[in-house]
Amino acid sequence: MARCQQDLLTLKRKPLLSKRKMKFRRAQAVCIPAIHLHMTAATMQVSQKHFEKAQEQLKLLKKDPGNETKLKLYALFKQATEGPCNSPKPGMLDFVKKAKWDAWNSLGNLSQDNARQKYTELVSSLVSAESAGQKKDASPEESRRDDYETILVTTKNNITKIMFNRPDRKNAINHKMYREIIKALEEAGKDDSTIAVITGNGDYYSSGNDLNNFTNIQPGEMEKMAKDGAVLLKEFVGHFIDFPKPLIAVVNGPAIGISVTVLGLCDIVYASDRATFHSPFSQLGQSPEGCSSYLFPKIMGLPKSLAVSKQLLRSMEKEKLHAVNSKECEVLKERWLSDECVNAIMSFFQKKSKL
Repeated sequence: MARCQQDLLTLKRKPLLSKRKMKFRRAQAVCIPAIHLHMTAATMQVSQKHFEKAQEQLKLLKKDPGNETKLKLYALFKQATEGPCNSPKPGMLDFVKKAKWDAWNSLGNLSQDNARQKYTELVSSLVSAESAGQKKDASPEESRRDDYETILVTTKNNITKIMFNRPDRKNAINHKMYREIIKALEEAGKDDSTIAVITGNGDYYSSGNDLNNFTNIQPGEMEKMAKDGAVLLKEFVGHFIDFPKPLIAVVNGPAIGISVTVLGLCDIVYASDRATFHSPFSQLGQSPEGCSSYLFPKIMGLPKSLAVSKQLLRSMEKEKLHAVNSKECEVLKERWLSDECVNAIMSFFQKKSKL
């Protein structure tokens, strides 16, 4: 009893809250719920805005997300707009309505706010997945091979492009370029590309054989030059004959000599409005190559020959083409050693130096 009286006295001695503090605490009690209600309303507004945006995004999807996902979307939409499932269960034989009802009913008492949030998140994941898929399916960037000097070799969309790349020399084909084109055709024939395209960089498709191939040769080396040149030419043309895939030439400008004659070995030739074709064999004291002595009369003399498929043509005449190629190279080897050819080349350079 004495202890209780002591406690009571102690309690009475404690200072009471001032009227000012009392008013402040009452104000807090009023303001805190008001702020909370204001924040909740703002959150709901943002959530509703996202929910409506998700509905618009769903309409823009190009791929069908599948029945399971569509059922989830239906259920979440119904839950978000109407609340928990309140419709009677459909009959067992009404499969579509029953599947929808089961999906909606499975959400139980999930709040409408949470349903809106889940719906928005699901749509966002579908949009992201489709966007990622489109990037994956998009055309890959052009890949370039850096081990060439006189040509550019790139691959894009399963197309290998071989581009003559000596624009300062009008894409004239020197010995190195011959070998690099041979290598590019070998690689294109074995890689995963579907077709190969040949074109030129700059104003010219190709000005043909680089006549510098015939300069700076000592008199005693002429025969060796002619022999080695014939071997290289035979190999070069042989790769066009044996190329296993469709080969397309895109002639972007003037084409001269060997760049013209091998066009007969391509499956399709496209020519721009700037393309011209010139084979100056007589002017340079030379003779046809690239199987043109056989193919040009065959193609140009028979309008319907272009309709013959490459497979049929090659299977029946590949041996003949190789024989023609060999014969042409043998004759050219003799022509390169002839006075007529040497004088023609010398005359060409003399005219060029006067320009």
